[in-house]
Amino acid sequence: MRGWIAAALAAGIAWAQPAAAQAPQKLDGPLTVVVGYAPGGASDRIARLVAERLQQRLKVPVVVENKSGAGGRLAAQWMRAADASQNVLMLANPAVMVVAPLVYDKLNYAPADFRPVAMVSRYDFGLAVGAGSPIKDFAALRDWLKANPSQANTGVPATGSLPHFFALMVGQRIGQTPEVVGYRGSGPLLTDLIGGVLPQAIDTMDSLLPQHLGGKVRVLAVSSSARSQALPDVPTFREMGVDLVADGWNAFFASASMPADKARWLGDEIAAVMRDGALQEQVRAANLVPVSENAEQTAASVAAYRKQWEPVVRASGFKAEQ
Repeated sequence: MRGWIAAALAAGIAWAQPAAAQAPQKLDGPLTVVVGYAPGGASDRIARLVAERLQQRLKVPVVVENKSGAGGRLAAQWMRAADASQNVLMLANPAVMVVAPLVYDKLNYAPADFRPVAMVSRYDFGLAVGAGSPIKDFAALRDWLKANPSQANTGVPATGSLPHFFALMVGQRIGQTPEVVGYRGSGPLLTDLIGGVLPQAIDTMDSLLPQHLGGKVRVLAVSSSARSQALPDVPTFREMGVDLVADGWNAFFASASMPADKARWLGDEIAAVMRDGALQEQVRAANLVPVSENAEQTAASVAAYRKQWEPVVRASGFKAEQ
């Protein structure tokens, strides 16, 4: 009898646990995915690929909304105000979640306003020269930079972008201080690189790879820890004696108002979607690296990323215009 009473009391205690402690098994309506960039870009592509598969898995509509402007910051400002009742996530990258809080003195959001939910892709950086350049490899470029320090202009797609700070990282490692030339996007940057206006450029590999494969530019080194599957003949910076590994990412975030258990559940669902082989191939076809990380793993990755990049950004002294 005593054993039965003890068991009943234990069961009663379990039943008394608040319902909020249990992970939700379904959403009570459509899920909205906010992207801070115009349709057609890398962030938009990965958001739509994931949304399509997530809709099949969750059995609710998953709608992608583009709220472009201010380099993704407008979407983050909007997302910050989302309340706990909304089924909404934001796909964001380090420019919005890591760099912007460091370079803008007046920003209407902070990293603490968001919950990491799931990381879905990564992308590497590459250093390239025009196809007509006499420089054929990174070793030759390094020698040329030492002999011509006043001509060490490095083009990047935007001032204050990740490629900008990666260029500073490379310069620091090789003992050079590059003159970083910021452009208004990858298009104008690649036009000048191809035309011989720039001696070298650093950009994301999803921008450089098609031009390299098309014979218009020559990628000399990549920032990944291992050689790219798409460019097996191009060495990593580490292989070339530059102890540097760096990348960017696309990850889903929720407003801090979203209940933690709901955010974790959504992160688990997205991570499961990203383990699908067919989806991974679609992500690779977009020149991105597929990733399957849940909320806890994503939080750890973002924290490690801040630790790597924050000292470089702060040491640069760069401040963006409001």
